[in-house]
Amino acid sequence: MARILLIEDDEGYRRLLRQHLSILAPAAEVTEHLPSRDGTLPPELTAAAYDTVLLGAPSEGRQLTNWLKNLTDRPYFPPVIVIAEDDPAVTDPDTDYRARGAHGVLQKPKIDHAKLRQLMDSAQDRRRLSRQAFRASPAAERAYRFGHVVIKGARFIRPLATSSLSTVYLAESEKVGKLIVLKVFGQVPDRASEASNTFDRFLQEYQIIAGIAHPNVVQIYDLGVADDHAYIAMEYFPAGDLRARIRRGLAADEAGRMLRQMAEALGAIHSVGVLHRDLKPGNVMLRADGTIVLIDFGLAKQVELDAEITATGEIFGTPYYMSPEQGHGREVDERSDLYSLGIIFYEMLTGQKPFIAATPMAVIYKHSHTPVPALPAPLAHWTPVLQGMLAKEPAARLGSAREVIAAIDAVAASGGAGP
Repeated sequence: MARILLIEDDEGYRRLLRQHLSILAPAAEVTEHLPSRDGTLPPELTAAAYDTVLLGAPSEGRQLTNWLKNLTDRPYFPPVIVIAEDDPAVTDPDTDYRARGAHGVLQKPKIDHAKLRQLMDSAQDRRRLSRQAFRASPAAERAYRFGHVVIKGARFIRPLATSSLSTVYLAESEKVGKLIVLKVFGQVPDRASEASNTFDRFLQEYQIIAGIAHPNVVQIYDLGVADDHAYIAMEYFPAGDLRARIRRGLAADEAGRMLRQMAEALGAIHSVGVLHRDLKPGNVMLRADGTIVLIDFGLAKQVELDAEITATGEIFGTPYYMSPEQGHGREVDERSDLYSLGIIFYEMLTGQKPFIAATPMAVIYKHSHTPVPALPAPLAHWTPVLQGMLAKEPAARLGSAREVIAAIDAVAASGGAGP
């Protein structure tokens, strides 16, 4: 099945090109990229998943020739067929664009169906030859290597982070056609070894998230084992995490909007019997459109699981954002996640963590015994929401993510700054 990347801002021409493609290649998978909405393609992307790229004129002011050069300068990029408009700076479109690397040129406003067929066929042939040459080259072996592990279908770009449990890489997926985060676990342990519990948590992370379809929960693309190493392929967030966004400062209404999205994500998670157990700004990511997404469920657990993965009383999580009951190793439920969410919200509003101390245990003590600092007067309308999430005793807190959302909406309805 052919895979085509269509880069075009104009909805009418996208529709027209899709009509032509439905006749020429009815089984083809067409992915649309709108420059005005999606920006330029990430510089690391080689479009390895695609057979052909149809490049229309972007509407955000960058010249088509700049786009063409940007794409065709990338190694092993698929053939680019330009859909050109009249441009006084281009005397002979076919000659000029081909000289800049285009496989062929079609002229707007009317698409020459026969010429498109000929260009698509020759582009497919060219792409097949370039893939054969790539697979036979030394670059192919390097492209799929992540440390000591070879993962076919994922092209290495660079490492992002390393921990005692796993290494995280930026990669390009030939399956989903975009940049991904690839989390590669240490060697799969023998089931009888002590490390098997850690491995179980790693697999559980995938199983939990993969079963949740929600816009504010990270998308998981794949799970596999290569060279005795498990890996998870998941969504990449070039816009970064909430930590950086908090450092830049947040308006109260934006903080409320983000809080609502996080609460909606928790509602989806809790509805299937899952607790996150490690909510913190570093586990809250931002998409380019500003959407908030929860990630890193490595400490999450199924509420209904009978098997104990962690020893009784063992503490996991980050003390700054940890509920009093979690900090003391007691049983936790949904309200523990809501407490962590409240701590994050306080930091979003004020730029400060509510409880700071010299040691983790001192921070945990403050969560249990020290009142939450009062909000500044301009933010006081958020106090009921915070109080509902940050009560020391779980029984005194809001009981669910749905109740948190209702409290947020009540602030908006009362005329306070809201989402």
